[in-house]
Amino acid sequence: MLRRTVRLILSIVMIAAAGVVGTVATAGTAQADSCYTWNRTLKQGMSGSDVTQLQIRVAGHVTSGEILAIDGQYGARTKAAVTKFQRAYGLSADGVAGSQTYSKIYALQDGDCTPAHFTYGELNRCNSTWGGGAVSASRAKENAKRTMWKLEAMRHALGDRPITVSSGFRSYSCNSAVGGSSNSQHLYGTAADLTGTPSFCTLARQARTHGFGGILGPGYPGHNDHVHVDGRTSRYWSAPSCGI
Repeated sequence: MLRRTVRLILSIVMIAAAGVVGTVATAGTAQADSCYTWNRTLKQGMSGSDVTQLQIRVAGHVTSGEILAIDGQYGARTKAAVTKFQRAYGLSADGVAGSQTYSKIYALQDGDCTPAHFTYGELNRCNSTWGGGAVSASRAKENAKRTMWKLEAMRHALGDRPITVSSGFRSYSCNSAVGGSSNSQHLYGTAADLTGTPSFCTLARQARTHGFGGILGPGYPGHNDHVHVDGRTSRYWSAPSCGI
């Protein structure tokens, strides 16, 4: 908590300093981060692993039904997602990722690259190894991280109201034990089941604008007590009781 607070203070100081001198730094070198540090300004037409890392963190800031490709290519949709991220956090919304954008990301993420309000433990109540699923342990963990960043965007859009994750990654044995489908997205680490507040219908409706290909909720068989979201690449939404 202290580390996160210090990051936030540093971010505010950097933005204030930029305003005093009348310029905004164009590179992401003003603040190093223990998770990942960007070392150049990114904009449309650029590519690289740093673009991929940026895309992971803004993939939840998209339009309804859109799924942002995490491909390392800074195209028009990535620019739009960056712009929406910037607007969501009160930054200059130009679609160019520079020091202010990076500082906000640094303030939002922990040292293990998970977003501030979610943890690997929340996304894996099955086993600590992340093994035994449909993909390698490292892939399942990476997929869970990407899911968390979408949930962080969704949480912020809901007024920073807490979102409770009741289930995330599952091995085949864990999935079988809870009666999950044989091709469940939980086996890939791409899924999260949401409970608690806000209401299930609020969660299901909000998820439509945060990059989730799969949304299952009230009215869909077996989903009256939670909302399921996942990162499948094709859209499948069904929450009939919520008008979805």
